[in-house]
Amino acid sequence: MRAALDAARAAAAAGEVPVGAVVVRGGEVIAVAANAPRTLCDPTAHAEILALRAAATALARDRLEDCDLWVTLEPCAMCAGAIAHARIARLYYGADDMKGGAVEHGPRFFAQPTCHHRPELFAGIGATEAAALLRAFFAARR
Repeated sequence: MRAALDAARAAAAAGEVPVGAVVVRGGEVIAVAANAPRTLCDPTAHAEILALRAAATALARDRLEDCDLWVTLEPCAMCAGAIAHARIARLYYGADDMKGGAVEHGPRFFAQPTCHHRPELFAGIGATEAAALLRAFFAARR
């Protein structure tokens, strides 16, 4: 989670919402990404999506069934869908997202009968630090 939090800080420094994501396989970091929708002019450039794309490219395959994803914020519905399609084994996330989250909140994507793959879920890891980054980012903009 430390690498994901570092990526989130880098996102904030670039003016992006501070979310970071890391794909790990067998204890080795495969990909690290930060939110970049504004930078890339791409509404799908969430940290999770960018990390999954980088990991799939690095491993030269579309399924990441032996990989874990660490992310600083509860994934949205788009990212949860990508996580399921990538067949991520375990999802670790920090702060809850009561408004936009889709894992424990909102649509609870992985609990839906139409979801074809459900990763093991581990919530609240690094939540205090991740939430503090988000609060500070948005407080500075109000």
